[in-house]
Amino acid sequence: MPLDRKEQAERVVRGLKELFPDADCELNFTTPLDLLVATILSAQCTDERVNIVTAELFQKYHTAADYAAADQETLEEEVHSTGFFRQKSKAIRTMAQLLVAEFDGEVPKTIEEMTRLPGVARKTANVVLGTAYGIPSGIPIDTHVRRVAYRLGLTDETDPDKIERDLMEIVPREEWVWFGHAVIWLGRRICHARAPECSICFLNEICPKRGVGGPTPGKRPRRAVKSAAQLIEAGE
Repeated sequence: MPLDRKEQAERVVRGLKELFPDADCELNFTTPLDLLVATILSAQCTDERVNIVTAELFQKYHTAADYAAADQETLEEEVHSTGFFRQKSKAIRTMAQLLVAEFDGEVPKTIEEMTRLPGVARKTANVVLGTAYGIPSGIPIDTHVRRVAYRLGLTDETDPDKIERDLMEIVPREEWVWFGHAVIWLGRRICHARAPECSICFLNEICPKRGVGGPTPGKRPRRAVKSAAQLIEAGE
C-alpha cells in the first residue's frame, strides 16, 4: 500500500516531539541581526565554529550601520575561520548597507523583504523569521533536512524549493519553526549522511529507508553543483 505522506508526517512529528520537544537553533544570538549574520556565516561551516567567531564579532558590531561601515579586509580576518570569508564578509556588508538604506537598520519581518537582502535566500530568511521573530514563513532546507526528509518518506524531491513545498503541505504551519530545528537535530545526532545510526533511531519502525547508508540518491557532488558565491547566496 502506498505511503500516505500526511499520515507519515504525523507519525514523524509525534516521534520528534517525544525526543526533541525543545529543539531550537544552535547558533548563539541576542538580536535578529545577530542571527542573520550568524546564519550567513554558517554556510558550509559548523554552528560550533560560528559561535566561537561571533562571540567576539558581536562584541564589536552591534548595529547594521556598524557592519555597513566595516572595513572589508578587517571583517574578512574576523570571520576567516568560517570559510568562504571573502564572500561572507561582502554579503554581510552589503546586506547591512541595504538594511540601513531601506529598512532603517532593522531586519525586516517578511520573506519577500528578507530575500531582497544580499546573501539571504529562503533558507536563511526562514531561519531568521522563525527563530528570531516566531514567524512561520516556511521550513529551512539544509543538507540535514534534505537527507532526513527523503529517508523518512516525506519527499522524493532533491530541489530545496520543492522539498520545502512538500513539507509545508504535510506539516502543520504551527509546527514549521520547531519541525525544521528538530529534523536538523535528528540529522546531526542520529541520521548521519554516511553512517546513520538506524539501530538506535526512535523513528526506526516507521522509516522506509532504515538501514540506508551513503549520500541521498540523486544528489550530485557539491563541487559539481555550485560555486562558492552560489553557496553563500543559498545559505548552504
